[in-house]
Parts: sequence; structure tokens; C-alpha cells
Amino acid sequence: MSAFLRLAALLVFARVIVAAPAASDCTGTISSLDDVSAAVKCTTVNINSFTVPAGETFNLDLADGTTVNMQGDVTFAVKDWEGPLFQVSGKSITFNGNGHTFDGNGPSYWDGQGGNGGVTKPAPMMKIKISGTYSNVKVLNSPARVYSVSNPAPLVMSQLTIDDSAGDAPNSKSDGKAAGHNTDGFDVSTTDLTIQDSTIHNQDDCLAINKGSNIVFQRNTCTGGHGISVGSISSDVTVSGVVIQGNTITNNDQALRIKTKASATGSTVTNITYSGNTGTGLRQFGVLIDQSYPDTLGTPGNGVKLSAVNFVGATNTLTVNSDAMRVAVNCGSGSCTGTWNWSALKVSGGSAGPITNFNGITNFSQ
Repeated sequence: MSAFLRLAALLVFARVIVAAPAASDCTGTISSLDDVSAAVKCTTVNINSFTVPAGETFNLDLADGTTVNMQGDVTFAVKDWEGPLFQVSGKSITFNGNGHTFDGNGPSYWDGQGGNGGVTKPAPMMKIKISGTYSNVKVLNSPARVYSVSNPAPLVMSQLTIDDSAGDAPNSKSDGKAAGHNTDGFDVSTTDLTIQDSTIHNQDDCLAINKGSNIVFQRNTCTGGHGISVGSISSDVTVSGVVIQGNTITNNDQALRIKTKASATGSTVTNITYSGNTGTGLRQFGVLIDQSYPDTLGTPGNGVKLSAVNFVGATNTLTVNSDAMRVAVNCGSGSCTGTWNWSALKVSGGSAGPITNFNGITNFSQ
């Protein structure tokens, strides 16, 4: 055989061995991690109740177009490690939770320190790396942060429940503080994402958008945490085209917040729209826009350009506690720009907060 023919044969063989197997029009059933590798070869995957062994990730690397049906609850055994506990990836996926639960056994980890100390906690608990739809899933007692979302194409997440309410109470390890800590609901660094019609009870941000565009957060209920946040914003990122609408925020530190790191440079946050949100029992602020993070109303940086932050459409109605500030804006010198229309913001209770280094807010006074 000539050298050329031998090379051609080798190339054909190489293509054969590296080609991904085509998914089959079959149904795979998962009742333990041992079932995963065979099940994900099918375009329908059913998940039964089982316990994931300690220190292992329940990882679903799905074929395009797969439908996943939860048919029972999944519990994660306890080990001090970084996680994640669950990860799913694939394109054009339909993930039906059918009201079933991923149980993170949070009380076995909670010590009031979250990711800032104490035992190592699996965080995030859930990594979502799909496009398509992800719906009707409950997460119970996450060890720390719940969802990290980095969808490869448009994704709608809906009718979800995050229940870390048990973390509100102190335990023997939390020194009188809430045992749950850093239990962010959704940490988002992505584009083309909608999160809607969901219920979140936690001890940190309900939503934290760290970078990305075309993000909609609507008709959700956030209880107990730090409110709905853009940020914290680090260096060299862009956030644009965010719509926060029709949400209910109850007993949070603040309802609506934009937080940029004082040390950040080269970043832009623009076109953030708030409409029809309601907040009550707000402990510290109604609205907080702060460029001094991680401080609160400290010395702001000016490396993040912030523009087009608008409260328009249906009225945003917020009520703060008597010792809270209604609105505080803390911009770096020259970093908040343009005219911001706040005609659809009404805040009552508490006292007026400072507006620093910016005079572009229109149609609003406190």
C-alpha cells in the first residue's frame, strides 16, 4: 500500500473513532449513577428517586433535543467538597422536574459562614449549561450557592422552587447568626436567559447577574435574602439589556441593587429596566446602586460605566423599614452617565438616602 493510501486509511479510521455516537430514539432510566452513561445515549431520559454518593457529581451530558423527566426526588449524600452536586449540559433540552426535588442536605454543612469559611461546601449546587427549557424543579437546602447558569443558546427557566428557609435559623455552629449563608438563588453570566414564575427563599441574592445580555427576570417571589442584584461587577465585563419586572421581594436587605466593585476597571453596565416590582419589609434599602463594593456606601470606584438605569412602565412600589434608606446611589466620579427615567418608582418608609456624584435621575424625588 502506498504511503498516501495508508495515510488516507488512517484518517478515515481516526474520523470513525472520534465521531460522537448518534443519540437513539429510546428511553433511558436513571436509578443510580451507574445508569447515567447508557441513559444519556437516548433522547428521553427518566430520573427515578435515588441518592447520589457523597463527593460525586450527578452529571448529565445530553444529546441535542433530549427530554428529561424527573420521576422521583434526588438526594445528595454529604461530603465537604467543592461540588457541583448536579450538572446538566446540552442543546435544545426539555427538562421537566414535575415538581420533584434535588435535596442538597444543607443543614449538614451550614455554619453561618457560607463560602467565607468553615467547612468546604459544594458550590454551586446546580450547574445549568443547557438551552431550551428547564421547569418545575425544586431545590431544597442547598449547601451554599444554588444555580450557576451558563446556557449555550436561549433558555427559559420557569416554575422553580428554591427552599433554603430552614437556613434562616441559627444552629450550633453559626454563633447566633442564620445558619444558611451565601445561598444565592441564581448566579448568571450568560445571554438570552429568562427566569420566571419561580419562588426563592434564601439568605443571599435572589438573582446575581455578573455579566451578560438579554436577561429577563419576571414574576418571581424572593424572600429572606439580599434582593435582586446586578453584580457584583468585576473588571472587563459587560451587562446590558436586563429586564426585572413583576417580581415580589419580601423581607430582604434591599429590593433592587446594582453593585460594582470599587477596584473594577473596563466594565460597562447599561440598559437596565425595572417595571412593576413590589417590595416590603426591606431592611436596609429600597434601591441601592453602589460602586464601592464590597463596602456599602464607601469610597466608589470609577472603572465601571453605568448608564440607562430606568424605572418605567408599571409602578415599582417599595416599602422600607423605619431604620432603612429609601434610595441610595453612590457613583464614582464621572462613571454614572446619561439621563435615567425613574418615573415608575415609588418608595415609602424609612429615610432618604444619599445620591453621590450623579444628577441624571429624572422624574423622581425622595
